[in-house]
Amino acid sequence: MTLRQLLHSLAVTCLLLSPFAATAENGVSATELRVGMVNAQSGPAADLGLGMHSGVLGYFARINAAGGVHGRKLVLINMDDGYEPERTAEQTRLLVKTHKIFALLGYVGTPTSRAALPIAQQAQMLYLFPLTGAEFLRTPAKPEVFNIRASYIEEAERLVQHATEDLGLQRIAILMQDDSFGEAVKSGLSGALHKRGLQIDAQTRIQRNSLEVDKAIETLRSTQPQAVFFVGTHRQLAAAIKKAKAVGLKTRFITVSFIGTEEFIREAGSDANGVYISQVVPSPHDRSLKLVQNYQADVDPQNISHASLEGYIGAMVFVQALRNAGKAPTRERFIDALEHTDSDLGGFKVRFSRTDHQGSEAVFLTRVENGQAITVDKMRD
Repeated sequence: MTLRQLLHSLAVTCLLLSPFAATAENGVSATELRVGMVNAQSGPAADLGLGMHSGVLGYFARINAAGGVHGRKLVLINMDDGYEPERTAEQTRLLVKTHKIFALLGYVGTPTSRAALPIAQQAQMLYLFPLTGAEFLRTPAKPEVFNIRASYIEEAERLVQHATEDLGLQRIAILMQDDSFGEAVKSGLSGALHKRGLQIDAQTRIQRNSLEVDKAIETLRSTQPQAVFFVGTHRQLAAAIKKAKAVGLKTRFITVSFIGTEEFIREAGSDANGVYISQVVPSPHDRSLKLVQNYQADVDPQNISHASLEGYIGAMVFVQALRNAGKAPTRERFIDALEHTDSDLGGFKVRFSRTDHQGSEAVFLTRVENGQAITVDKMRD
């Protein structure tokens, strides 16, 4: 046998002995399937990242305890980006190139998704169920991108509808994070107001991951809006409300689901009372739903939140599509399975098609009262 033939024989032997030899698909072996997640496990958006992580792990643990999917255990590789896009990109490259995962699941944020998506697309990697309502992930539909949650356009529409119809408000200002997240929600707010012959009354900005809100609140005090549409993280909103009260700015605060409801309530205390928050999943405490009953059984009680329920739902949809993709899952089979998903998960419906990769349009209105986010039908003074 020549040296060249010997090397070829050794290479073939190594390939056959490799646990991933049964398939050419990254992240899939005979015994496990690896999924990657990069999101905020530290910093001001950590409650969202930790929530998504705990929700996905909770459902994966349920499935693994029952033998996995087609005999494969689900493995989640998680990395922390601190809600900083540069770190998101770095960690995503590491997941794709080094860990050879099957899909990216459960990212958190608009600027972070903007950093990760080009890397995923270049690698032809699935980018699944991020916690963001940004439109660039939805329109037009992208083959490798699937969203479950309603968009920021839909959240803003619901909030503006209630603010104008229930309370008769016309002067709504925006206090926004100065990045693509802020711009995404601002676009939804502007569109919802325009439909009603209105426009944003005033706008001011804060920096991502900064708690410096004094200048922004002083700017809003000069205009005295009837409501402030806030776009940022929970500590920023708590600081803004505290400052507004200190300087005599009497206004209502409303915000979208990204705020991290439970952490905001803990951070703001009694200052949180009266704040309206749109949600894109049901209450994680609504045990009338079979979904929530299972979720509460699988997730640590200390991690019960809207964010962890969203992660749990994402994991459910992922597993369902993986089962339907067959015993030898490929990217193409998995995409086909997702595009044929039409499921009631126990009180929450998810449906995709070839032309629509957003699974839900559900938006729930909540009002903070005495330390809880209560689901309500309308806004009140």
